[in-house]
Amino acid sequence: TSFVPDEYWQSLEVAHRMVFKYPSGYSYPLIFASIYKALQLLAKDDVHLLIWVPRLAQAVLAAFADVKLYSLVQHLENAETAKCVYFCQLCSWFTWYSCTRTLTNTMETLLTIFALSYYPIKGSKMGSSCKYLALIALAIVIRPTAVIPWIPLVFSHFLQEQRKADLILHNYIPVGLVTVGTSLIIDRVFFGEWVLVQLNFLKFNVLQNLGTFYGSHPWHWYFTQGLPVILGTHLPFFIHGCVLAPKRYRIFLMAVIWTVLVYSTLSHKEFRFIYPVLPFCMVFCGYSLKHLKAWKKSAASFLLLSNLLPALYTGLIHQRGSLDVMSHIQQLCNSSYQSQAFVFIMMPCHSTPFYSHVHCPLKMRFLQCPPDLTGNESYIDEADVFYSNPLGWLNKEFYNDTLLPSHLIFFSVLEQEISSFLALRGYERTATVFHTHVPQGRVGSHIYVYRKKTDINRT
Repeated sequence: TSFVPDEYWQSLEVAHRMVFKYPSGYSYPLIFASIYKALQLLAKDDVHLLIWVPRLAQAVLAAFADVKLYSLVQHLENAETAKCVYFCQLCSWFTWYSCTRTLTNTMETLLTIFALSYYPIKGSKMGSSCKYLALIALAIVIRPTAVIPWIPLVFSHFLQEQRKADLILHNYIPVGLVTVGTSLIIDRVFFGEWVLVQLNFLKFNVLQNLGTFYGSHPWHWYFTQGLPVILGTHLPFFIHGCVLAPKRYRIFLMAVIWTVLVYSTLSHKEFRFIYPVLPFCMVFCGYSLKHLKAWKKSAASFLLLSNLLPALYTGLIHQRGSLDVMSHIQQLCNSSYQSQAFVFIMMPCHSTPFYSHVHCPLKMRFLQCPPDLTGNESYIDEADVFYSNPLGWLNKEFYNDTLLPSHLIFFSVLEQEISSFLALRGYERTATVFHTHVPQGRVGSHIYVYRKKTDINRT
């Protein structure tokens, strides 16, 4: 199923363009570009492999991270507590929903777990300042917000460290220089100029707060909706675990609260932004489950069943149309009609993947929605202009029949409004794809594929 556009547009689409040259920062997409390049060199760059191999790679990393979390708790506590934390982690519906997605938030979360396994918390025999700092630095290169949950943890480590000068000279400075230098070189190669992507990210999302262009929420949203939703039925266990857990784990709780507070100051809010705090929460959930004793089996059954249904529904059914419709577009690649085909996706911008899920030089277009970087208060993007008057926009844009797309793809809610255009220009519906049971605004329950009747005999 589809979650958010960034799953493809901050990773796979960039990687596909890097390798296959079909018409953010490059450090994270470079991972997937390497996979694509390997498939290309092996002459195995089939579109299905291009879709599934990155997900499988992400899944393997997620599984490895889960094992690392188990190993950490086993060293800090005992095997029983580790099993409970591991069980809670595996039961989390939001982890199932997000852990195999090619989002920078997912990689940020996985690297956070890896770093946590080397964090020198009291009682840990696996602590390594260099390793955990290097992993944090890598996470920050991929997504600069990764620094947020680590601020209290790094600060606490610094205060407890007796050899502070050595920590700065032998760890902070070398790790910082290597990671920033590597990031600069990678982006210099692909951008063609020196760019500090992390600084641009900070300017865009924090200083200029341009994220509000994609929606805004009240300050308390993460406390009243964000965290409770991603925790789901783990929430009472998390609260119970916070009360029971030893004092040394308070720094984990502080990291959770601090992260949620910082993100609460930004207007644009999404569930995935606080995904990296979920592993911290699972430590407390596992601690709670372990101490329930006689109720442990009943509680474990409740967690499993209550998370299984939302995990299956969101992972297999909800918002699947954005991906399913791509198979209809892929069919054009195997047709002699490919060179004449023109697919226009009339949906909220980036609703679907693009060339990473088609993998042929098919002419395609979608409604654009770049944020305004000039400070123009009257700026309206192409998608908003379109939705303000879809029929008028289409008649103006395609004033000549020679300009008409061969295929139109849009959500069902739009059909009635543009029905006269479809009838007059000779389009007929050729496919109906289910998308969601909870349509909202511009997003309909189904996606329709329309094709010009005059093109039928050629396909």
